[in-house]
Amino acid sequence: MASGDAAFGTHAGAGAHSTIQPPGRLSSMDRTQRWASTMQGFASGGVHRAHADADRSVPHLGDVAARPLHRVAREDLEDVELAPGATRSKGAGQRGNAEAPDPMRTCFERDRDRILHSTAFRRLSGKTQVFVFPEDHQRTRLTHALEVAQVAVSVARACRLNVALTEAIALGHDCGHGPGGHASEEALDPFLAGGFDHAPWGADVSLASLNLCAETADGIRNHSWSRPSPITPEGEVVSWADRIAYVCHDWEDAELAGIVTPSMLPDAVRARCGNRRSSQLGAFVNALIGTILDTGHVGMDAESADALSAFRACNYEHIYLRDASVAQAHAVIAVLRALVEHYADHPYAIPAVRDGGLIGGERAAIDAAVAYVAGMTDRYAFRQALALLHWDPDKLPRGIDG
Repeated sequence: MASGDAAFGTHAGAGAHSTIQPPGRLSSMDRTQRWASTMQGFASGGVHRAHADADRSVPHLGDVAARPLHRVAREDLEDVELAPGATRSKGAGQRGNAEAPDPMRTCFERDRDRILHSTAFRRLSGKTQVFVFPEDHQRTRLTHALEVAQVAVSVARACRLNVALTEAIALGHDCGHGPGGHASEEALDPFLAGGFDHAPWGADVSLASLNLCAETADGIRNHSWSRPSPITPEGEVVSWADRIAYVCHDWEDAELAGIVTPSMLPDAVRARCGNRRSSQLGAFVNALIGTILDTGHVGMDAESADALSAFRACNYEHIYLRDASVAQAHAVIAVLRALVEHYADHPYAIPAVRDGGLIGGERAAIDAAVAYVAGMTDRYAFRQALALLHWDPDKLPRGIDG
């Protein structure tokens, strides 16, 4: 028998390992060959299509319908479709470095796309939301950002605000977070004159290379409630969407982890929003939409706002400030501060400034070290602690096994 026969499913003989494929199942080689056969698509009438049996078409109703809907025409449609006070793309889009406009996309669609494809956004998949080194279905900063975007876009669409600007701010709002959750802010505070705040850090450092529009950067910089108000209603919507999303999904994660039970929810939350994340999100989103449409202000009626506040206070008591969370935060702080000190003394070990001529311990080296550590994922930061600092694995945040 030829040596390659087994790969194609022939019987290898008595007592030998058989690779016969069950009826109807493709071998890995057959599957690979089938995928390769679609490399150029399927030609029909001079057009290559994705599927051999594709017969869908988009009828053209004369010359006008056959033309692409360019950016300028779509900006004009915003004047008709968006509510008074909503942010228009036309006349906006001021960037730190001037750029020619895109022929198809509005300036805010361009920002959304840049954020979505950025390294800072991708790294959110490896950064803590509540639980360090999340497992199974627990949220990461990335899934949090996506859920914030879903909530914010739902509100913006219903209230006829600029959806692209809203989505761009929501996707980018947490790109300034360091590894290990909010503990990273306390960890990095001592190294910067004004302290470390993930909101302005995201706009002014993590995403600075994207040359975002002023409105987008402002919404990211000021999404936290402790910051000045964003300059656009879309930015204010994201501020609310952020709180709505994390209050609901952090509770769900903690409930699935066995940390809390529905009976621990405040009566005001259960009465107003129910016990399930879907009903809670729906209640808060509808309250936000209703208030905007009724009053013209981005906010929430008193009863719903009180329920959201009670929900958040409950999260702090039972999740964020429980003993295990506090211990986790202390472990994160110790590791990150040690890493910054190491890289500040050895700036040549930072890839981006390896040839920058920085002198260890000087202000520029410290700033570079903070930027490098803040950009790390949980896994990378704690592995660097083990490799470079010979950190005791037992002193790493729980869930990190080295």
